[in-house]
Amino acid sequence: MKRFLFLFLTIILVSACSSSDDGGGTTGDSFDRKAMLANMADNIIIPAYQSFSNDMTALKAAASTFTITTNETNLIALRAAWSKAYVSWQSVSIFEIGKAEELSFRNFMNVYPINVTDINANITSASYDLTSVAEQDEQGFGGLDYILNGLAATDADITAFYTDATNGSLYKDYLNDLVDRMDALTKEVVADWTGAFRNSFVDNSGSSATSSVDKIVNDFLFHYEKHLRAGKIGIPAGVFATQTFDDKVEAFYKGDLSKMLFNTNLNAMQDFFNGKHFESTSTGEGFKSYLDFLNTIKDGDDLATIINNQFNLTRTTALGLSDNFSNQVRTNNNLMLNTYDELQKNVVHMKVDMLQAFSVRVDFVDADGD
Repeated sequence: MKRFLFLFLTIILVSACSSSDDGGGTTGDSFDRKAMLANMADNIIIPAYQSFSNDMTALKAAASTFTITTNETNLIALRAAWSKAYVSWQSVSIFEIGKAEELSFRNFMNVYPINVTDINANITSASYDLTSVAEQDEQGFGGLDYILNGLAATDADITAFYTDATNGSLYKDYLNDLVDRMDALTKEVVADWTGAFRNSFVDNSGSSATSSVDKIVNDFLFHYEKHLRAGKIGIPAGVFATQTFDDKVEAFYKGDLSKMLFNTNLNAMQDFFNGKHFESTSTGEGFKSYLDFLNTIKDGDDLATIINNQFNLTRTTALGLSDNFSNQVRTNNNLMLNTYDELQKNVVHMKVDMLQAFSVRVDFVDADGD
């Protein structure tokens, strides 16, 4: 009942916010939005992308080694490289802006659940187009999860698919094609950020609906709602349906990675909110400092503190979750629902209160039925 109350309040409050005056004009404050954007670009986004790109390069090398010398040892090493890159991905998946938005980067990299039937057909037919939007659920981290972890129950039996005299070369080709595609997309996005886009992002510091601040705030909130709250927790837990979906968790075939992916993404989102530099204890201008500058108070308390406290409470609640979210859904889904409830509370704090403080309007519609 508590969960549905929060959903109802969110709808009412967001409707009120959306019906107010257009937030795309002058904010009327003197906060240095350009300094905030520079901190985001130089100390968070670009370093995170560069680190992820390095992990993708390592994944590509591990895939090459496995396809040249196909054995269980190299499969285990390849799987470790995939896991490392998948965890690293959680720090950049938030930023669907610039070239990433143009390429639909997130959807090509991490759609789940994947379409096993189509993946198997792709491999045996050797006919597929990984640039097609229709094939986004046949590639990326989810596609690799299946062909590295889900083909069979043991490493020996998985390796046998790649050494099979008839189809082994087809499995190797598909593996390398998936990794090559992911690596190429990543390099394209990194080149965009380290090229002209960085300056255009920072310089576009106004307060129109197309300004960098408005766009990055909306991207942040969309990711929080759609991919962290709903994708990782709400959809598997059955929040938007009359049943649970234990097969719709992230890293379904690996099994024991879904909690780590969730926690890494949650941490990355809180760090970004606070302007915390990537892999550093240093902080700069961010959403928190902007709210503090505006002296934003809610119910007598500092809004930035409320938001951070809710991030922390969510993290504490999630401690009880199994490393394997699929098992968690099957054995004690209430813990998933409790985590969802804590995530939902920050939707109101950020999507309503924070946006009103920033004079930013929501530019997306959440399609999860809530």
